Amino acid sequence: MNKVILVGNLTREPELSSTASGVAMCRIGIAVNRNYTNSDGNRETDFFNITTWRNLAERCGKYLHKGSKVGIVGNLQMRSYEVNGEKRNTIDIIADDVEFLSPKSGAEGGETMTKNTESAEKVVKLEPVDDSELPF
Repeated sequence: MNKVILVGNLTREPELSSTASGVAMCRIGIAVNRNYTNSDGNRETDFFNITTWRNLAERCGKYLHKGSKVGIVGNLQMRSYEVNGEKRNTIDIIADDVEFLSPKSGAEGGETMTKNTESAEKVVKLEPVDDSELPF
């Protein structure tokens, strides 16, 4: 099984582009804090490159900004390339879902931003109950 779940903040503005066939693609970088501190008492951070595709890519490019907090669910993908004749490997994360965790900003707001959800969650408002009516 190849599954990754990360929560972190964007390290740069999203890079929205499209392939030659017109498929939308967005690349983002996120910083994820580790759960522990090192011997100096500092919390270390890991940096990851994330790639999103199609509608998810368009929404990421439109609504995310540097510093935005996101939750990512995806899988690892290893690729190779050459620089000056030297072969290099890199691991990218291909996102299946991106949950936008930063609060909405501005009057326009946004929507729930996951691959599988197209509308905001419905909020149910509960009415207060008179305690004297309870049977216990």
